[in-house]
Amino acid sequence: MKLFKILLSVLFSVLLTANAFAAEKWDMALAYGASNFHSANAAEFAKNVSEKSGGKLTIVTHPGGSLFKGGEIFRAVRTGQAQIGERFMSALGKEDPLLEIDSQPFLATSYDDAMKLYQASKPAIIKGLDQKGLVFLYAVPWPAQGLYSKKEINSVADLKGLKFRAYNSATIRMAELTGMAPTKIEAAEISQAFSTGAVESMITSPTTGKNSKIWENGVKYFYDIAAWFPKNMIVAHRGSWNKLDKATQKMIMEEAAVAEKKGWALSKKGNVADKKALADAGMKVGKVNAALESHFKKVGATMAEEWKKKAGDRGASVLAAYN
Repeated sequence: MKLFKILLSVLFSVLLTANAFAAEKWDMALAYGASNFHSANAAEFAKNVSEKSGGKLTIVTHPGGSLFKGGEIFRAVRTGQAQIGERFMSALGKEDPLLEIDSQPFLATSYDDAMKLYQASKPAIIKGLDQKGLVFLYAVPWPAQGLYSKKEINSVADLKGLKFRAYNSATIRMAELTGMAPTKIEAAEISQAFSTGAVESMITSPTTGKNSKIWENGVKYFYDIAAWFPKNMIVAHRGSWNKLDKATQKMIMEEAAVAEKKGWALSKKGNVADKKALADAGMKVGKVNAALESHFKKVGATMAEEWKKKAGDRGASVLAAYN
């Protein structure tokens, strides 16, 4: 009888230990629509993790801001309201200036440079997120940012007073330095903002313009200035992460690396295909003239100096590693 009780106690302990790593369900908050390449890539990542976890973890995706809006996702994951989520990194400059390094104008104007900048900044960014109780999984860039406008832009004077959609502190500051009038608007609200006349221009990727069918709202011009390659990142709540066993954590990191590689490839593909889609829809796709290009680069240089002061020694170290 005594032996039976001991065996029962051992079995109970084993069951408790197993239960500690029992099936977990994570809700993944995504700001962009299901057809967006970021969301589609995240959905595949979630599917692969769920299938390979052996029943230990199921990740359910919620695209289009259906669980939390874009501006709410970072806080939701940090507080554990969502176990995992995607956020546009440079929108979080107030959380950590390093998160907006990829939106400094003309610092990285090619995919090779964007990757180099990412590798230079990644260790410091991961450390900063860890201090906020977050686990960094992967990051994927948008295609190169271009200038959209309802009217043709041929000079610096044409920018003055232009109602401009901003999405982070970098785009707000760029608008201020060029004389445009910025209004902060999330991606899901772009079509409405242009259709109501709240804004008449923006800097964003050809993908965002294509997905929102921006030409249907009177936007006729896309200027391919390749200003920067901003990234979306996937982060997980540290408390939720710690509930997983080591093998599952390792598998997630492996799948994150796969998703990151695929995401960069999808971005490169979209950088070409989505500009073609804009042109096919009747928009005029081209470059700005030399005077405007020079003006934008001067603005970028001013912003870079301002960012260096804000980012301090951490920013200086990253830039030194990049250069």
